[in-house]
This record gives sequence, structure tokens and C-alpha cells, in this order.
Amino acid sequence: MAAALPRPHRFDVYVACGGLLGGLVLMALGLALRPADEPLVLLPGAWAVLPPLVVMSGCELLRRTAPRTALLTGTAALTLDTVTQGSVATVLMFTDVVYAAVLYGPPASARRIPRITGLLTVAGTVVPYAVWRVPEALLIGVVIGAVAYGPAATGWIVRDHRDAAIAARLHAEQTTLLAEMDRREAVVAERARMARELHDMVANHLSAIAIHSTAALSIDDPKTSHEALGVIRENSVDGLAEMRRLIGILRDGGGDREPAAAPTLDGLDALVDGARANGLDVTLDIDIGTGTGRIPAPVELAAYRIVQESLTNALKHARPGPVTVVLARHDGPRVLDVEIGSPCGREDGPRAPGSGAGLVGMRERATLLGGTFTAGPHGGRWTVHAALPLAEAEPGHDKDPEGDRP
Repeated sequence: MAAALPRPHRFDVYVACGGLLGGLVLMALGLALRPADEPLVLLPGAWAVLPPLVVMSGCELLRRTAPRTALLTGTAALTLDTVTQGSVATVLMFTDVVYAAVLYGPPASARRIPRITGLLTVAGTVVPYAVWRVPEALLIGVVIGAVAYGPAATGWIVRDHRDAAIAARLHAEQTTLLAEMDRREAVVAERARMARELHDMVANHLSAIAIHSTAALSIDDPKTSHEALGVIRENSVDGLAEMRRLIGILRDGGGDREPAAAPTLDGLDALVDGARANGLDVTLDIDIGTGTGRIPAPVELAAYRIVQESLTNALKHARPGPVTVVLARHDGPRVLDVEIGSPCGREDGPRAPGSGAGLVGMRERATLLGGTFTAGPHGGRWTVHAALPLAEAEPGHDKDPEGDRP
């Protein structure tokens, strides 16, 4: 079953009807391009121009839906029109068919039609002049150029501008899409950073509160309960202060308030003292030298948070025993090694529930700095080790699976 022809565009119907009516009016008025007694007029009579006119009007209906068919048929109709007295309407509609064939036709036809009409214009100029040797012969090339090459060149120019506009619009849409993707990635990265900061700042205090409140409820000793309540109050106050600082940073800064400074390695002593107050037997060993330059702030923050989270995990999961925190600086390659060791997991389960986000956050901090991170049992102890480059490096990839310690 043959496919149905597409419906003509409404504008094309208007053009076809207007051209046909215009040609009929010219016929009624007796206006023609050539007199009836001209030698080239093989079909004299006013009605002889009607068939080419009707065919050319039909070609106008196809100017957008089938431009190549319209051009070939229109060329045949124009050829027939040349052996009659001729109609201005037929010639004008042919110029529009040539223009539409370049503008709406396939790219190959759009490139080929201006070349062919250009060659015909040159030939129509040179050959008649070479044969007749009169200046009037040049007018033949002028007519061919006006009827064929001029519309084709105009169609090519309009098509080129249209394609350029489409390409610019697509480029703008792609740029908008890339900007939106960058915005979403930035939002996701910022949310991940906020989640790490919130977890690292508050989890330690909440874990201590949970452990000591459990002890206060399980031991019927007023002195022990009083000590546990003191630790709970201290950790709740510190956790609330940390939360307030974080909220202050997230809010739009205004007035005289300035964001709190990021933790540094100088605060490790206070961090270890707090862990000891919560019942951990912690030993701190820092060997970062003094003559090799200051450690970058992002590295200090990552090292502080890794130690903080490791002590929190030891408080929740480790057996009773010594916990070691060792920080060592190496200049070849220039890295800061952070290692925390604690006894492996408790037989009676963790003292406080874990979310599984601790090791993930530590791994992310090391990876963002281009370092490495490992965590797992080693020699009967749970060991956390991070190597943080002191110089800018490409993000690395750790080999340990994500998850919390047992």
C-alpha cells in the first residue's frame, strides 16, 4: 500500500492559490511576456499558458513537503511555458520553487542547485554572446540568473542562517544542561560534605551520652550515676555548641558573626582528653617536625576528623584496652600518616549503635585529598590508617570495602 502524501503547508496553499489567481487575471487582461508572432512561440493563443500555470501552481503545493519533485516538475512546466506567450505568474512561481528547493530540500540538493544554476547562468551569458556577438545576447544570462541562480543563492543564504541559528540554540541548550548538571553535582557534593561534618562533630558526643546513660541505668550506684550524669551533661553541652556552630556556618552570614575556625592538629590534645574522660585508655604520639613547613589546612582538618571518628568507633565497638593514636610526617613522599589502633570488637556487641557512615566519611576525606585509607583487623587490633598527601595530588582510590567496623 502506497504511503499517503503529506498534507501541504497552509502557507503553501495560499501561495499556490494566489499564483493561480494572479495568472488567470493576467490571462483575462491579455498580458503576456511575448507577442503571439514571435518565432519562439510555438503554441500561440492566450489559453496555451494555462497548463504550465496550473502545473506550476501544483508545484507550489509541494514546495515544502516534496521540494525536489516540485523543482523537477516546475522546470518542465517552465520549459513548456517558454514555447507559449508566457505568463509572469508562472515565472515568479518558478523562482519561489527554486528558492524552496534549496531552503527545504536535503543538504545535498541545497548544495547542488546553486552550483547548477550558476553554471547555467554563465553558459547562458557566454554561449549566446559567442554565437551572436551582440551585447543584447548578454541579457539571456541575466534572465537565467534572475530566474534560477538568484533564488537559489538566496535560499542558500537563508538556509545557512537558519542552520546557524539552530546550532546556536542547541549549543545554548547544551550549555544550560551542563550548567544544571554542574549545579546538581555541586549540591550533591555540598550535601555530602555537610553530612560528614555533622556526623564527625556530633556522633562522638552522642555516643558518649548513649554509653554513659546506659551505665547509669544499669548500675545502682549513686556515685556512678552522678559521674555518668556529669559526663552526659558535658557531652550534651559540647554537642549543642558544635551544632550551633554548624548551623551558624550554614546560615547566611550577617552582622558581626564570623564562621568558627576549622579544627587543627593543635586540638588533638583536647580531643584525646575528652576520650579519656569517656573511659578510653588513649595514648597520643605526634611527630610532624618543625622545619618542613606548615601542614595544609585541609590535611589538618581531615586528620583531626579521622582521629575523632576513630576514637568514637573505639568508644562504641572496642574491647577494653589501650588505644593508640600516631601521627607522623614524612618528606619523601610528602605525606602525613595517621594511624589509630584499638582492641578488636566486643563479644557482647557494640556499646552504642552505629550508622555505617563513619568509615565512609573517613575514606571520602582521604580520597578527596588524593590519599589512601585502610581500615580492618590487624594482629588482633582494629587499625585505621590514612596517608594524606601534603602536596596537591589527584584523587586516589582505596581498596577496602565501605562499611562500619564490626
